[in-house]
Amino acid sequence: MLFNSIEFVIFFILVFFIYWKLNRKKQNIFIIICSYIFYGWWDWRFLTLIFISTIVDFFLGKKIYQNDSVKVRRIYLTLSVLINIGILGFFKYFNFFVSSFQEIFYSLGVSVDSLTTLNVILPVGISFYTFQTLSYSIEIYQKKISPTKSFTEFMAFVSFFPQLVAGPIERASALLSQFAKERIFEIHKAIDGCRQILWGLFKKIVIADTLALIVNNVYGGVNEASGVQLLIATIFFAFQIYCDFSGYSDIAIGTSRLLGIKLSRNFAYPYFSRNIAEFWRRWHISLSTWFRDYIFIPLGGNHVSNNYKYLFNILITFILSGLWHGANWTFIFWGFLHGLYYVPYIFSTKSKKAYKSLDEPANLKNIPKIFVTFLFVLIGWVFFRADSIGQGFIIIGKIFSDFSINATENLHLDKFLIIVFLLVVEWFQRKYSNTLDISRFNLIVRRIIYIVLIILIILLGKFNYTPFIYFQF
Repeated sequence: MLFNSIEFVIFFILVFFIYWKLNRKKQNIFIIICSYIFYGWWDWRFLTLIFISTIVDFFLGKKIYQNDSVKVRRIYLTLSVLINIGILGFFKYFNFFVSSFQEIFYSLGVSVDSLTTLNVILPVGISFYTFQTLSYSIEIYQKKISPTKSFTEFMAFVSFFPQLVAGPIERASALLSQFAKERIFEIHKAIDGCRQILWGLFKKIVIADTLALIVNNVYGGVNEASGVQLLIATIFFAFQIYCDFSGYSDIAIGTSRLLGIKLSRNFAYPYFSRNIAEFWRRWHISLSTWFRDYIFIPLGGNHVSNNYKYLFNILITFILSGLWHGANWTFIFWGFLHGLYYVPYIFSTKSKKAYKSLDEPANLKNIPKIFVTFLFVLIGWVFFRADSIGQGFIIIGKIFSDFSINATENLHLDKFLIIVFLLVVEWFQRKYSNTLDISRFNLIVRRIIYIVLIILIILLGKFNYTPFIYFQF
């Protein structure tokens, strides 16, 4: 069931009106039922995996908390990690690792035909809810939270449908506690949620899906495409993936607010970042902070004896982040590349000042830094979108060598106007977490803006229900 479908609209309207007729305990049970229906809409068989993750971490969380022995606590935590990562690894990476081993041995002249791949279907959103349940066990082990006594509340936390399949990846300390409290319907929060849903749908349907047509066409015929076409397609992909993924997050956050639940911010205008370090504080924030807290810092973070260990910790974190995105060497290389981008900060005395607070939005003086940062990010997106690392280098080579423009070549100026519109709106709204927070405007202006966005969604969307990109991760 897609957010951008009629089925979901009908589903959510029914959920909304029934939900607010129930008390807290019944709301939690109702959320679980609705979440399992929502997820089972894709394939009901994978509901078993969510239930297994839920049971495992609920009971292991209690075992971790009840034991004073660090060794025993570590054993239970390791068991939680092995079970969750084992399930994720089998469904997401089994064929990838088998194929990779086969290629390595074939290159050495050794036949390994006995290693066979399986016809494994990737469950939607498995990377997201696996990391969410793992954070619960880890936070208990770190003594940041106590385990919940309510299995119902924990089930609601794991399966909460607005963010189940593509995040944000919520911490138990932030989301689980909300299911233990009474929710009160507040009209101003509901209106704000509707605004965020509208802006998310606009980014997904009007921008992302429109740009996707061109990106898929050009990247589907790299050998025939010119350098200019590939450059345009890569720029379009940068905004496609941003609007697609941040659009999902906006809709998830907005629908949650309508249910009295607050989700964490997942994007903070990342293309206005002044350096790569800041970019990763603004892009997919829930995943970035997950890897920071549970991988980078335990490795020693930047509090190590020398810069080379700091670099090692950065590279490991980014390589694993790349692998999280998909079973392909292109994602691993993309992560490695972003790790390399940190080298100037690591070996600079100003490295600790490279990060900018989300409360410090860019200004016009920062445009050159923003432009350079975007160029580096753009190079990374080439490998993220390419079918192979080799193809990625071919695309980069063409972009930097083929500057010819055919007279019949379509430069898609209308699509660039859409991107410019997005950037202008986000620039003027960069101080607000909800881009469509326009309460300071008068009522007539607000209504005109809402109506225009709705008309554009209906006219340009053409009811073409395209899945969100991050569903594959």
